Amino acid sequence: MAERAAAGPLSLPDDWPAHSDLTLSLNRMGTFDWDLDSGLLHLDSPALDVFDLRPDEYDGRPETLRSRLPQGEGRRLDDVVSAALRDGSANYGAYLRIRRRNGTLCWTHTQGTIRRDADGRPHRVIGIVRDATQELADSVARLELDAVRRVRTSLVEGTTAALAHARTVQDVIDVLKESHGLADLGATSLVMGLLDSGRIHLVAEGPEGSFVPGTRITRVDEGYPMSEVLRTLTPRFIESAAEFALSYPLLWPHISGLGITAAAYLPLIAQSRPIGALGLLYRDKYGFTAEDRNLLVALGSSIAQSLQRAVLFEQEHDLAEGLQQAMLPRRIPAVPGAEIAVRYRSARLGRDIGGDWYDIIPLPGGRVGAVIGDVQGHDTHAAAVMGQLRIVLRAYAAEGHAPATVMARASVFLHQLDTDRFATCTYAEADLSTGVVQLVRAGHVDPLIRDVDGDCRRLPVPGGMPLGLSAAFRRLDYPVETAELEPGETLLLCTDGLVEQPGTDLDDGMRLLAALVRDGPRDLQLLADRLCEVVDERGGEDDVAVLLLRRGGARAPQDGGRLQQRVGQGDPGALSTARHMIRAAVAAWGARERSDEIELAADELITNALMHTGNGAIVTVRELSGSLERRLRVEVEDRSSALPHRRDPGESGVSGRGLLLVDELADEWGVESRGSGKCVWCEFIVPARPSH
Repeated sequence: MAERAAAGPLSLPDDWPAHSDLTLSLNRMGTFDWDLDSGLLHLDSPALDVFDLRPDEYDGRPETLRSRLPQGEGRRLDDVVSAALRDGSANYGAYLRIRRRNGTLCWTHTQGTIRRDADGRPHRVIGIVRDATQELADSVARLELDAVRRVRTSLVEGTTAALAHARTVQDVIDVLKESHGLADLGATSLVMGLLDSGRIHLVAEGPEGSFVPGTRITRVDEGYPMSEVLRTLTPRFIESAAEFALSYPLLWPHISGLGITAAAYLPLIAQSRPIGALGLLYRDKYGFTAEDRNLLVALGSSIAQSLQRAVLFEQEHDLAEGLQQAMLPRRIPAVPGAEIAVRYRSARLGRDIGGDWYDIIPLPGGRVGAVIGDVQGHDTHAAAVMGQLRIVLRAYAAEGHAPATVMARASVFLHQLDTDRFATCTYAEADLSTGVVQLVRAGHVDPLIRDVDGDCRRLPVPGGMPLGLSAAFRRLDYPVETAELEPGETLLLCTDGLVEQPGTDLDDGMRLLAALVRDGPRDLQLLADRLCEVVDERGGEDDVAVLLLRRGGARAPQDGGRLQQRVGQGDPGALSTARHMIRAAVAAWGARERSDEIELAADELITNALMHTGNGAIVTVRELSGSLERRLRVEVEDRSSALPHRRDPGESGVSGRGLLLVDELADEWGVESRGSGKCVWCEFIVPARPSH
């Protein structure tokens, strides 16, 4: 410009500046002048071109233009103009469609200025009309581009929100595969690998049937795209099949038949540490825009964070599961006279490990203890507390404590652990020879009993506070419920995960469980499996423990009778009554041949208890009938923890003969711990009763 100015005066064209008609024409605009008084509408040549009319086809009347306006468009334009004329507007504008000579529709824009007289009455409209097809096309394109951008932004946001709920690596893969994310990104499939000690473990294999042998585990230094992005920590965008084949000759021959035209491989980095790599495979895509790349990098960052959480969760879950399995009984002991089935299922919805447990405790005298419990919480701490509580409760039961004492001492122990956890529990002690079951419940769900005919009923058990809480509030009294389990009947103990369901109360859950047990298989193991299948199908946020105990039929010892008498210290009348009771029982049960031995041994045990404990005693005599032999058992229980032992008689020959005599007379004898005391017992084999 400076050079031109220095050369001399500028030489301007003759038609400079351009006339407004030329300016409008070059911009595809025409003008109109509408005289409202005469009704004539003048259109210049560019305006006629917009309407695709020749000069000889237009007579200056607005009605002639109706042939170019689709139905409804003319009426809409009239409404716009009429409103502007009435309300005193100085101008108006409208977009409308017109029909060209070949029948196609195109968009047009008209804009007019209204002139009014001194009284404000409109008498003339002057304006322009122009082809707006390209304008609106560009506008639609911008809107579509904005819509695509919004979709992609919402894709990242939606995928991130979905990944926030993923708790395992498989959850992360499922979110990416099952959402519309892949389709919205244009990808047909994905591959994913996790990095561990310099090796990449493939966890998602890509398209169906596309697995490449030898790539399940690869090294970071190998010639694969995931290896490269983990070495360089830089995304790799492959924009064509030729580039893929040239860059990765080890991999391409195996996947060339999949129709892949592009791929994006992203390093998954969380907290500045690579944890894996993600590959997105495309068909019918060529190249990646800058926006594509930014979007994929942002998505990869979100996936990496979720994947790290999932890996840490699975590690913690495996630790908790291993801890819990170590704390649960490794095997259930065989108990003569009983059939037992136990099951444990971790939560399926949250996949957490909790504090549910079961236990079977063989006890002396044909008795067995059954425990079901649930420590509050779903973590490794709950599993650790469960293990300690199970062992302690088992020890208290094996020591011979009464069921209520077992529960109270377990509560004190849990309270003294100085943990914020409490536990619910049910402890049942069953005498398989008599079928008598003593049950104690600490805040737990009631047990069920399934009859021989399959009917199932709830067994209400008065309960105390949960373990730990009862000790904290000094309410350690646990009522004991006594029930009878007939041969062939089944006792069911479970944790609340089997009963509680969303939207139902506990009573409804118990009724549903009773119906499920009633309709379930007769076989105990199959019934336990069926209960677990229902839990798996239902899912849920709580783990489940189940214990089934069925009293045997003819194989179990059956009690022909049981008599009991308390003998107080210094109460000769009660001692005489006890001796009479034993003599009568021996006679009634057809054991006269051994009556002298039984009465003498029983008298020695009673006398020892009264002389050496300083307290009274409880004398029990009962008949035990088995499939091979029949026995009479005498039990003398006292409150002293000092165990008796055989010793030689003193010089006087008066003391020390008691247990020696019992040892000689009885077929078996022994001592059992009974919590606050002990029980000394002896058994005698007697002839079987004659069959009738």
